[in-house]
Amino acid sequence: MKIAYFDCFAGASGDMILGALLDAGLPLKELKEELSRLPLTGYDVSIQKERRGVISGTRVEVTVSQAGDRRKLADILPIISTSALPEGVRSRGEAIFRRLAAAEAKVHGLTVEETHLHEVGAVDAMVDVMGAIIGLNLLGVEEVFSSSLPLGGGTVASAHGPLPVPAPAALELLAMVNAPLRSGLPGNEAGGEVLTPTAAAILTTLATFQRPSMTLERVGYGLGARHRTDLPNALRLWLGETIPLPSSEIILMETNIDDMNPELYGYLMERLFSLGALDVWFTPIQMKKNRPATMVSLLAPRSLEGTMAEVLFQESSTLGVRVQGVERHGVERRAVEFLSSLGRAAVKLKIASDGIQAVSPEYEACRRLAQEHGLPLQEVYRRVAMEAREKLG
Repeated sequence: MKIAYFDCFAGASGDMILGALLDAGLPLKELKEELSRLPLTGYDVSIQKERRGVISGTRVEVTVSQAGDRRKLADILPIISTSALPEGVRSRGEAIFRRLAAAEAKVHGLTVEETHLHEVGAVDAMVDVMGAIIGLNLLGVEEVFSSSLPLGGGTVASAHGPLPVPAPAALELLAMVNAPLRSGLPGNEAGGEVLTPTAAAILTTLATFQRPSMTLERVGYGLGARHRTDLPNALRLWLGETIPLPSSEIILMETNIDDMNPELYGYLMERLFSLGALDVWFTPIQMKKNRPATMVSLLAPRSLEGTMAEVLFQESSTLGVRVQGVERHGVERRAVEFLSSLGRAAVKLKIASDGIQAVSPEYEACRRLAQEHGLPLQEVYRRVAMEAREKLG
């Protein structure tokens, strides 16, 4: 599986993320063609090879012909939803801006509907966000990871006047996912603003905060505008493939629960998956006094045993967790989008040494096509699977 790891040794911004993708092989022409599917005008994207200290990388500049109106979430979502971009790109873009709006609303004590996104709703910021998602999609990246994030210090200018660093919206975004943080930067404890709200929104929405086991294929450097004397102002991107974990490194964790609100199980599952669980499932069981209960089970790498246990204790009423090593055999899985006769569709491929063994249509994409065409969902499933087999061999 193709993965991307953002090494934020000097921080991150939206243009640095986009620059790292372009430096790692994303063709600028293809990026512009995909961006043109958005109903946005009055901007241009240009790149230049520059150096920051001893590091050479790509600097991206999004130039806007004139300042646009202040946008709210209700102004931004239609721009994305009415575009001709693939469904997966649109949904990830909408998720990023929804998260941004929620963070801004909490900071200002407003509702999401009332909140103006100011800098992050401007055309250049929208190009950074959507360009990052498009770039990951064009490079075939299926999963995104990130290092811990530096905080910087001091103040930064904004539409609201001077703000503390990290910017309040950025800090709120990090708190939403319990992102791992570190203070200062090597050689400069103040650091200025090193993590922008745009980058915080992209990484907290798309990335898992851990360094993955991977084979390295390409490295890209996205350069920031500032020239630092103590540290190259760059974001490093690692592109490669996942390394299957040896079976001895996989563990099964289980716990029996008979006194928890059923509404909490869904959130528990989300948290476990977001932190690296390979699989999570619930089994109805009977406990002492014939009391109905639920057994929570999960598979995870051995290295995440402590993290998984902590989440189980924090997010459930359990008092103990069973752990055992397990063996697991698996084949490669790959998510693919293609243009079907009904529109943009998505499938998951099961791939073995002799090629594609099975094609499974993705529910959300098929649900959207069924609603758009007024067809039974099972008919859409059948048609998408058949056409995927024909197109993908």
